[in-house]
Amino acid sequence: MESEYIYHVTTKTEWEQAQMHKEYKPVDYDKDGFIHCSIERQVAGVLDRFYKGQTGLVKLKIEKAKVERPVLFELAQDLDELFPHIYGSLNLGSVVEVIEIA
Repeated sequence: MESEYIYHVTTKTEWEQAQMHKEYKPVDYDKDGFIHCSIERQVAGVLDRFYKGQTGLVKLKIEKAKVERPVLFELAQDLDELFPHIYGSLNLGSVVEVIEIA
């Protein structure tokens, strides 16, 4: 069964800026054209591949039904796995929990 939640890893600093701007768009959004997300079991792999050694990270728990932009599950060719992508800025009301990553 598909979960009602998706997850996004970002820095505490970027998340604090999002709260000032009332929406979230990661720094690489313009390059990628979407916000990279994961389902819960994919988060550890994402942290290992893209955030190794980084500190000051948070994991956003996002309720899919509350996201006001399209959420598409698309194939990551190199992993042969589907990942959720948000096409547009993330409305802060869809984030139900912000979890610090130790």
